[in-house]
Amino acid sequence: MKKIIFATHNEHKLSEVRQILEPLGYKVLSAGDLNLPDVEETGMTFKDNALLKAYAGYKHTSLPVLAEDTGLCIHALGDEPGIYTKRYAEQHGGFPKVFDVLAERMKDNPDKSAYFNCTMALVIDETQAEVFEGIFRGDILPAPRGVNGFGYDPVFVPKGYDKTVAELSEDEKNTISHRALALKKVADFLSKNNHIL
Repeated sequence: MKKIIFATHNEHKLSEVRQILEPLGYKVLSAGDLNLPDVEETGMTFKDNALLKAYAGYKHTSLPVLAEDTGLCIHALGDEPGIYTKRYAEQHGGFPKVFDVLAERMKDNPDKSAYFNCTMALVIDETQAEVFEGIFRGDILPAPRGVNGFGYDPVFVPKGYDKTVAELSEDEKNTISHRALALKKVADFLSKNNHIL
C-alpha cells in the first residue's frame, strides 16, 4: 500500500479520511503516528493554513501529506468564526458553552444560514501541491440537538434535512459533509493520478 500522511491529531477526522482513502490502496498515517509537531495556523485563508500544515508535514517526512483547514462560516455574523472556528469555541468555554454565545449573537437575525468549508491541501513533493474544497451548506439552530459527531455538529442542520449533523449516522454524515466532499475530490484526483504518489 502507498503511504500518505494525514496531518491531524484528531481521531474523528482521521477515521473519516481512512474510510475514504484506504479502499483506494493508501495506508493513511496520522501526525500522531509520526510525532509530527502541531503547526501554528498563521494563514489568512483556509487554503493558506492547509498548505502550511501540508508543507510542514512533508518537510518532516518526505512523504505525500494531506492537510486540511476547516471552519464554520455564519452569514449573519459576517462569515465568522471562519478560520478561527476552533479558537472561537475555546475562547468561549468550549462545547457546549459556545452554542449559547452563537444563539445570543444571532437571536435577532432571521438569517440562520451558514456553511462549513473544508479546504484540503495535498503536497506530493517540493514542486507539486493540489488544493481541494468542500462546502457544506445549512442552518444554525439556537440550541443543540443530537449526540453524534463533534464540534458544531449539534447546531448545524444541513440543507434539505430536518436533523442536525449530530442526529445523523456516521455513514450519513460521511457522504454529505464538507470533509467528505473535499475528500471525494482528493480521492478522484488520486484515482486518476495514482502514478505520482
